[in-house]
Amino acid sequence: MSTFRRDFITKPIFSWASGVLPPMSDTEREALEAGDVWWDADLFTGNPDWAKLLAYPQATLTAEEKAFLNGPVDELCAMLDDWKINWEWRDLPPEAWDFIKRHKFFGMIIPKEYGGLGFSPYAHSEVVRKLSSRSLTAAVTVMVPNSLGPGELLMHFGTPEQQQRWLPRLADGRDIPCFGLTSPEAGSDAASMIDSGIICKGNFEGREVLGLKLKWHKRYITLGPVATLLGLAFKAYDPDHLLGPREELGITVALIPTDLPGVEIGRRHLPAMQVFQNGPNWGHDVFIPLDYIIGGQERIGQGWKMLMTALAAGRGISLPSLSAAGAAYAARTTGAYARVREQFGISIGKFEGIEEPLARIAATAYLLDAARRLTCAALNQGHHPAVISGIMKLQATERMRIAIDDAMDIHAGKAVIDGPQNYLGNLYRSVPVGITVEGANILTRNLIVFGQGAIRAHPYLLEEMNALGDEDHARGLDAFDKAFWKHVGHSITTLFRAWGRSWSFGLFAPAPDAGEASSFYRQLSRYASAFALCADMALLTLGGALKRKEMLSARFGDILSELYLLSAALKRWQDEGRQHEDFAALEWCMATGFRTIENRFAEICANLPNRFVGVILKFLIQPFGARVLGPSDRVVHACAQLVLEPSIARDRLTPDLSHVEDDRGLARLEKAFRLVTCAEDVARKMHAARLHDWQEAVAKGVITQGEAGRIAAAQEAVAKVIEVDDFAAEALSPIYKKAADVHQFFQELGEQRAAS
Repeated sequence: MSTFRRDFITKPIFSWASGVLPPMSDTEREALEAGDVWWDADLFTGNPDWAKLLAYPQATLTAEEKAFLNGPVDELCAMLDDWKINWEWRDLPPEAWDFIKRHKFFGMIIPKEYGGLGFSPYAHSEVVRKLSSRSLTAAVTVMVPNSLGPGELLMHFGTPEQQQRWLPRLADGRDIPCFGLTSPEAGSDAASMIDSGIICKGNFEGREVLGLKLKWHKRYITLGPVATLLGLAFKAYDPDHLLGPREELGITVALIPTDLPGVEIGRRHLPAMQVFQNGPNWGHDVFIPLDYIIGGQERIGQGWKMLMTALAAGRGISLPSLSAAGAAYAARTTGAYARVREQFGISIGKFEGIEEPLARIAATAYLLDAARRLTCAALNQGHHPAVISGIMKLQATERMRIAIDDAMDIHAGKAVIDGPQNYLGNLYRSVPVGITVEGANILTRNLIVFGQGAIRAHPYLLEEMNALGDEDHARGLDAFDKAFWKHVGHSITTLFRAWGRSWSFGLFAPAPDAGEASSFYRQLSRYASAFALCADMALLTLGGALKRKEMLSARFGDILSELYLLSAALKRWQDEGRQHEDFAALEWCMATGFRTIENRFAEICANLPNRFVGVILKFLIQPFGARVLGPSDRVVHACAQLVLEPSIARDRLTPDLSHVEDDRGLARLEKAFRLVTCAEDVARKMHAARLHDWQEAVAKGVITQGEAGRIAAAQEAVAKVIEVDDFAAEALSPIYKKAADVHQFFQELGEQRAAS
């Protein structure tokens, strides 16, 4: 029977599919083969196993990692003056660079056997998170060597000799690494680079060896201006066939000491007024031996897969950690400012117009840190979830952008006027950098999340594609027959599952016993089954053309992203002991995510090119249209309150940020917040008596002298918070400085003449 099915039913389908499937480039295949799948694969089944999610161990820190965070990381934070770093020095101070090297910040991920710290991905994330709440320049400086770069590539792909030679030097800071990928011709399409390496013989350190003559032009290279060891991506060619019959060998990655002849380190870029070291570099006929290729000669042409594998981990740590810190920082500062700042005689945090963006900031902080922790838990277990890393980079940086915009709106002029007292301005300016690097968000949303996710995470699609691409026709047909009919059975089951769950509004969808959060699991089960059905129908009707339907792909990616992020929020709620005080944040996340999911389903059904399928899908999964409106006013109010009052819930929402006691804006704000909330009972008495002056309140017996001291201290602290900086004209412009110098010269000259 199976032979009959294969030869008479499957074979025509196989022939048809082989004709319509677009050819897959080597770089596409290598990107798909890089990393692995994790919870995203469960979501793609349409029937996620919630027990499995909740059983995943939490990401935790070792005692050594905690000591590092509470010791060297706090010490480094105390050394950093973000205003001076950005506006006076334009760099980290020398003592900070020395401290970073001495305490092996550049070697956090390098194993101890090579002199590194051997920290977990979660510890790496926590260090970046705390540093970025003090100085983005310091955070970027530390995170880049521990992300995509020579260190990680050597650990995964280097030869034992390369690891022994280079990793100890990277760990202790003798070498500062950078990685050259982006070039003027190749931005998001990095595989189109024209940087080249020609296989040839040449002299190296006094002997003739077989090697590569390199030419390149790279730009936007973080740490490039100060790097001593450059990881370089280029295309290798063998025109003289010194290695074999092939001429085009593919993308390759090598280590280039920057003191080699022909290496030119350019001047510095200034990315959105951020002063972390970044700039271009060039190579002019730079000769290296073949053993400078990471992994040696056998790794020639494997560079793209190596890069994608490393990126699958690094992209899930660095920018998501920075973004989660940014959202938490915005929640803590904006909640405090809204609490202490008064207009029209009341705290601005009491206005509903402020509560709405404030709730959005607080819930975003909850959601992003939940997703960061879940992703780090996967990385700690040895997974390299490429699709999830893409989701994290995209969604974390986009949501941070919204949170920072909201924070700026609430702070208004306080955050607009720059100076040492402004604790938000530099974070606001930095947002476009995160949006752009490690895969621009437009590219990631439209092409990567669903484009790769549909192939990698789908239960059967990759098997089918591999079978269709098999050069052995008979073997490919046999493999396709098995995968295809499993896919058909899966699709039929998914259709009825999605139909039933959608028409019953998820009432009977599976969910763990999670108390008041159980209904959220049911809705996610409902949406996951609808997602799996719609994805199958889109793939069936569009085939390879789906990757050119970028707006449809982006909508599917949005749904997959929401399913992952909301799963993370539920996991956090469970792991933290179902804290009732935090339920408002969870409820806000769910209502907002469900609204996005339902809107995207409606848009997909309305825009599928096959209108018959679009109408049928709408009938099956959304017969009454998109019905979720988002969080209610009650939820918004409760969520905003999380950051307007001192509480354990507020501390849980904004944990492990840097707190340096100085007389700058952030320290002033924290002090004012404490004093204002401690004096609230006194303020209430004065308000009831319609009094604003504490001296008058004492005179009339409304408050005691001790209470007056509390309210006076609070008012003084608030006055310091709402202060903004101003500068002498000559401090801001050399034009005025020159005029002031001339004025002073003539003034002194006049005084001398008068004296004579």
